[in-house]
Amino acid sequence: MTHENTRTLLDSYPRDRPPLTEGHERVYVEEYRINRGGRGALYGLIRRLESWGHRQVATLSDHGPVLEIGAGSLNHLEYEPGVVAYDCVEPFAELYEGSPDRARVRNLFRMIEDIPDDLRYSRVISLAVLEHLERLPHVVARSGLLLSADGVFQAVIPSDGGLLWGISWRCATALAYRMRTGLDYGTLMRHEHVNSAADVGAVVAYFFKKILFRRFPLPIHHLSFYTYVEASRCNVSRCQEFLADASTP
Repeated sequence: MTHENTRTLLDSYPRDRPPLTEGHERVYVEEYRINRGGRGALYGLIRRLESWGHRQVATLSDHGPVLEIGAGSLNHLEYEPGVVAYDCVEPFAELYEGSPDRARVRNLFRMIEDIPDDLRYSRVISLAVLEHLERLPHVVARSGLLLSADGVFQAVIPSDGGLLWGISWRCATALAYRMRTGLDYGTLMRHEHVNSAADVGAVVAYFFKKILFRRFPLPIHHLSFYTYVEASRCNVSRCQEFLADASTP
């Protein structure tokens, strides 16, 4: 992506989220819980597919402090048994209340801005989160500044915008959602996924000097369900400049 195109992309943030209908809002939290922990063959298959992303992130697991952005129900913690200092950003307490892993979380922040500037992490991770962020560049830049000098930013995202991903959610999750609720899953997807996989890749590449992509099950965007992004060597001055500009009225 050219510098001009990147600037155009960054200027498109913050993005507006299409509103949900009253019906969608009414079932939102319960449907999230079903999606994370639903029973049956479909959700068992989804969790098996998603486990690829959890395992990719955990390949770099060490004993250094970790920050998870959008920790949700804390379901990634089972893949990080050796991590002692585990902090999370999650604005919706309903999602992690009652989790048996809550006791393992050192600090739980509502927003990334709530994290003290003097904290540093060996890894900042996110799983199926970046596609949802209205202020994606802000969060990625802030994440870069929270990393230690040799820290790594890791993310797993759906291969949104790709052929296989589009077919899979329309033919599986959308049908199950309609059967339970009578509602259109496409409305929820447009509300939730405000960033494509290409958007995420370009934003991360802007703030980090080294970036690696892996895809599953095949190493081609249109033939993959999920994309793993690993970035290091944060461009500190670029992160600082962007956040300074974003804070200027």
